Amino acid sequence: MRIRILSATAGSRRTASDLTGLLPDVPQATLYRQIATLAKAGLLVVVEERKVGGATERVYTLPEGGVTPTADALAAASPEDHARFFTAFVSSLLSEFSRYLAGEHGEHIDLVADGVGYQQLVLHLDDEEFARFAQGFAELVRPLLAIEPGEGRTPRLLATILLPLTKG
Repeated sequence: MRIRILSATAGSRRTASDLTGLLPDVPQATLYRQIATLAKAGLLVVVEERKVGGATERVYTLPEGGVTPTADALAAASPEDHARFFTAFVSSLLSEFSRYLAGEHGEHIDLVADGVGYQQLVLHLDDEEFARFAQGFAELVRPLLAIEPGEGRTPRLLATILLPLTKG
């Protein structure tokens, strides 16, 4: 349910009423409760509040740049916390990609010219090989992180996910 709400909000601004129309199979009370839970967890942010009749209507979106937990928060996180952090991560990717698709390019999107790509690769590495890969990747990216925004520079999102696959 929460992932459906986040997906429906990706790349846009939605009110609870908008979400009710987009998710008609979800009971309204359940939808409002899940929106409140997502907002409390920081997975939805309120970007506008407006008076409608005697009530306050909130406009929600996904947090720009996603949710980045601190090292201390990750160390103390429960499996449920990790699931919430990962959902925020994936939701922010979905939101950024939706913004890209809805951007200035309209119907004529050229992923190659825009430098857009997505893929999944499986690496078969022992622990030592993985450590060398991770160190080499960090060394490659570290100097790029120091480059400041400037004319002629396009901000590009690099997202990585590394996790062991289950055998079988």
